[in-house]
Amino acid sequence: MKRISIVASVTLLLACLAGVASAEDGLSGTALEVLGDDIPEPPAGFDTAQEAMQAVLTGKVAPINADLPTPDGIRVTKDVEFGTGGERPLTLDLYQPEESSEPTPGLIFIHGGGWGSGTKDVYRYYGIKFAEKGYVVASISYRLSGEATFPAAVEDCKCAVRWMRTSAVDLGVDPDRIAVAGGSAGGHLAMMVGYTADVEDLEGDGGHDGVSSSVQCVVNIYGPADLTTDFVRTNAGANRMVSQFLGASIDDDLPLYQHASPLTHLDQSDPPTLILHGTTDDIVLIRQADMLAEKLKDVEVPYIYDRLAGWPHAMDIAQPVNDRCVWLMERFFAAMLANDKQD
Repeated sequence: MKRISIVASVTLLLACLAGVASAEDGLSGTALEVLGDDIPEPPAGFDTAQEAMQAVLTGKVAPINADLPTPDGIRVTKDVEFGTGGERPLTLDLYQPEESSEPTPGLIFIHGGGWGSGTKDVYRYYGIKFAEKGYVVASISYRLSGEATFPAAVEDCKCAVRWMRTSAVDLGVDPDRIAVAGGSAGGHLAMMVGYTADVEDLEGDGGHDGVSSSVQCVVNIYGPADLTTDFVRTNAGANRMVSQFLGASIDDDLPLYQHASPLTHLDQSDPPTLILHGTTDDIVLIRQADMLAEKLKDVEVPYIYDRLAGWPHAMDIAQPVNDRCVWLMERFFAAMLANDKQD
């Protein structure tokens, strides 16, 4: 396991206990230059999470079309087996441009659902959108907490990376240009994949042994970065979801909660990260994203943080928010997965 320096450990502990100073809304980070000068204005938000979701439900704000039809030139392959989780196959949905002149970067999307629900179909929208932009995209399944507790889900996500790298020639993917992205619990898992490439006890035995599970960049969409904060103890919903995911309470096994927290593992060797989070999120509090941005800055990992004012959890079901997320991800992927970024 990685060893965190004493200074970094103390800094992280103090941040957890005292909280991070309030961040300014909008874009920040150490890699903003990759976005260029034509950054779109953020969509106007709402005073509360409830107002925002009501606006989407009533059509005041247009929702995305979750059943986006498959456009010409894009091939969708459902239920591709990529490994095994325990005793059963793990599957993904693959979105590919039908024509590509050279190997392209590969993107792996990880759905949310509190680690206990959700399906790979959730990210059909992103699969199609990024396949249209020339990427090979996999939206993956993993063992949910009702089937197996931590680290099963992390192991399955890492297996998907190893599968993509092993299958690179057949997929038309450059094995040195792979990104992982996810929302909510999927954002947490994406960070765990990105920040634990050298943590052997999280690799699992789902297949493709001996192949690296490292990725070249991470996108975290309103995912929790630290599972040890007071919110986990005091909020009944968060306490229930996290304890089911980990198989123990925080009071019974604090080291387990630390091991399952992306911030514990984050150091200077880890990949660039894009953070997308709304300020009125009452499920994964904005403080989680603030803490992540602070730690990325402290350890000198390039990052971009879009602290989107007035938007809640699951904000990207709103079309104007999703448009901004896609724009930011496209610029981020283009820069971080460019040919000259290969190791």
